[in-house]
Amino acid sequence: MQVLVRDNNVDQALRALKKKLQREGLFREMKRRKAYEKPSEKRAREKGEAIRRARKAARKMAQREGLIARPKKRATAGGRR
Repeated sequence: MQVLVRDNNVDQALRALKKKLQREGLFREMKRRKAYEKPSEKRAREKGEAIRRARKAARKMAQREGLIARPKKRATAGGRR
């Protein structure tokens, strides 16, 4: 993973790096690996994740087919991105 530092602005580069790591799920993975996870807990977690993925996919498909309304876009605060 690579982040460019522009104009010696390390703070901005660090923010960009943290955002990339967050998107990749690295922090969640590190938190999960901090302690031992019993096999039964692992199965329960993976099953829950699979259920959430299936629900999300079904919701997306229903939105595409027009069965449910799409969520409204949020207005940005102060015009910032």
